[in-house]
Amino acid sequence: RLGLEETRPMVDLTGRTAVVTGAGSGIGRAIALRLSQRGAKLALLGRTLEKLETVAGEARGEAICASLDVAVRSQVEETFRSVAGRLGPLHILVANAGIGGPNDLGEGDRWNEIVRANLDGAYFCIRAFEESMEQGSDPRHILVISSCVARFGVPDISAYSAAKAGQLGLVRSLAAELAPKRVLVNAICPGWVETRMAVERIEEMAAEQGRAYQEVRKELVDAVPLQRMSEPGEIAALVEFLVSEGGVAFTGQAFDPNNGAWMG
Repeated sequence: RLGLEETRPMVDLTGRTAVVTGAGSGIGRAIALRLSQRGAKLALLGRTLEKLETVAGEARGEAICASLDVAVRSQVEETFRSVAGRLGPLHILVANAGIGGPNDLGEGDRWNEIVRANLDGAYFCIRAFEESMEQGSDPRHILVISSCVARFGVPDISAYSAAKAGQLGLVRSLAAELAPKRVLVNAICPGWVETRMAVERIEEMAAEQGRAYQEVRKELVDAVPLQRMSEPGEIAALVEFLVSEGGVAFTGQAFDPNNGAWMG
């Protein structure tokens, strides 16, 4: 019998260029390093250059870094043109950058800030990617990192939920629009993932409720059928599959690695 390693060859992304936004930590970092391990050249984009440079130092092959705010379209367009000028035409975009947290009624309402970073930012990056992507019949890939809160309602985070749900509509529309060009557009909707962003959100919830962090965390995890949080590497593994030969039939889809938090 053939062994598993013989029947499932490693994904080879040699000669391909991948752009990952929000690449300085958490899910973005894990995705970037996974694609690098498979041979892709990397463009690491995010707000904090120092974090991006640390990830570039961990990458296996060529990796360049650029600081930008994805909510500012002119910055996005200029950065993508610069990246393509340095690395060549683009093949993969992972639109991962975003911000979370509550938006409160009144002066503390962060609606514009959150929606622009998550929904507008994804759209700006996709359009900039289109202008600089490799032409031809081979599949190119756009992956938007959404969230399980695009699937169901959660109190106090209406801006984040709306932006993430909006990303799913964006993905479906652009998947249909770009299909004639063989550009595959998909979304990933993680549940709780072991990242700094998750820690900060749980800390906020604990402070709001006057409870201990570990108590709130346990309650959240216990409410998930598999009673666990995902690791960033699990999301990276899904990205790897979607940009491989196994992912060529998927476009306009939303994938749900959420440990059973939503079963649609």
